[in-house]
Amino acid sequence: MSKAAIQTAIAPPERARGIQVIARAAAILRTLQTHRDGMSLGEIAKSVGLARSTVQRIVNALATEGLVSANGARSLRIGPAITGLASAANGNTADLVAPHLRALGDDVGETVDLALLTGGSAVFVDQVQGRHRLVALSAVGERFPLHCTANGKAILACFSLADAEELIDKSLAEHPHHRLKNRKALLREIDEARVSHLAFDNGEHGEGICAVGTALLDASGRPVAISVPVPAQRFADVRADVAQKLLGFRERIKGVVGR
Repeated sequence: MSKAAIQTAIAPPERARGIQVIARAAAILRTLQTHRDGMSLGEIAKSVGLARSTVQRIVNALATEGLVSANGARSLRIGPAITGLASAANGNTADLVAPHLRALGDDVGETVDLALLTGGSAVFVDQVQGRHRLVALSAVGERFPLHCTANGKAILACFSLADAEELIDKSLAEHPHHRLKNRKALLREIDEARVSHLAFDNGEHGEGICAVGTALLDASGRPVAISVPVPAQRFADVRADVAQKLLGFRERIKGVVGR
């Protein structure tokens, strides 16, 4: 057998090697996605079951493309280029959720909002107007703070404590007119929302408007928040019913958004 034939027999085909590298890179990105506080090379290697040297080569390549960012020994994280790749998925998320959002609006009779996380804000991307004469409305594209809204608190509950606190600081910086009265109380609310999947705004963001919200992660790992704002004068009467229907809605769209 010739030397070339021996090398071909021993070495895996180029296509197979390429697929293996992609699979390993995807495993590393998924691991980083679930560890938002950052990871070291050794921690990643242990999590994905690869040699540290192999992980380092792949991470270096991902970092060159902006898919991984590094700042210190234990701060390997998902990189900024992922945001651009996720934007198309975000559009798809809104399209996929739209018919379910309208069905929820018909069910509760109140305004229903869909928001996505951008920086330190919940940005409204879709809305179903309520049927009552007096309803709560906001413009699509409007940016809402995270620390004093139902959809914002629901989004914060999708993150670890450290990441939630970082997002709270971003929210305060982006929305300086909405002060945070009690950080410890907010963190308790977020803890409760992680368990109940429900968050509330009791007139904190806007006088006369209350809301209940929930959130879950889409296929790209970005929080999708759904909230139902209600005029304060009738919120107490509908709060329990809206919360129950919102939880049912959350269960129905889990498979739709991909997580």
